[in-house]
Amino acid sequence: MLHCAFERAVKERLIPRNPTDDCIAPKVRKFEMKILEPEHMKAYLDAADARGLLPMFYLELVSGLRKGELVALLWSDLDIKNRTISVSKQYIKNPNGELTLSRPKTETSVRKVSIPQMAVDLLIQEHEKHPGNPYMFPSPITGEMYYPDSVVNLHKKILKDAGLEHIRFHDLRHTFATLALQNGVDIKTVSSMLGHYDAGFTLRTYTHATRQKQDEAAETMGNFMEQVM
Repeated sequence: MLHCAFERAVKERLIPRNPTDDCIAPKVRKFEMKILEPEHMKAYLDAADARGLLPMFYLELVSGLRKGELVALLWSDLDIKNRTISVSKQYIKNPNGELTLSRPKTETSVRKVSIPQMAVDLLIQEHEKHPGNPYMFPSPITGEMYYPDSVVNLHKKILKDAGLEHIRFHDLRHTFATLALQNGVDIKTVSSMLGHYDAGFTLRTYTHATRQKQDEAAETMGNFMEQVM
């Protein structure tokens, strides 16, 4: 971003040269992507249910929300009739380390996400526990929203209860995307549900998931060509 800004300044002759030309950008640290395997999902959700957290973590697995988006959900964000949730805000840490409510980082992250009827039913049950509270998932301790890192800690406890290996909370988002793509949901739909800025980014991120579909496409075309010949 700085390079582009200074480059514009050079073109407009505001400065003689781009001071970032000789900078060496640090390598982006990449985390290994893992998913919650389908055969482990029941154990995971049973453990979440035992802690009274099934609605929250079921919703996460069928929507792939970011943790800041999940905790910021209000009951009013649920459209029961159309089975959608509105994602228009998130809780993040500001540079001072304080938790602040803001709009998602890009305009494409402001979105409506369709969810299955089971998720709607669970959210209704959750709201019946605290009908006067505006938050979708209020903390049982404070009655206010969950701190995002608290949800991460709950996720760790659920994994431990279920006897499953550690994966990051963010890997639940990867789980949603991977399984959706592997089960035939097109890349553009998955991209819009995740709130990515373009489908190309989604495609690059989840190449491992689309690889299976490419193999199936190759087999389909091979069968077609055999009939032709």
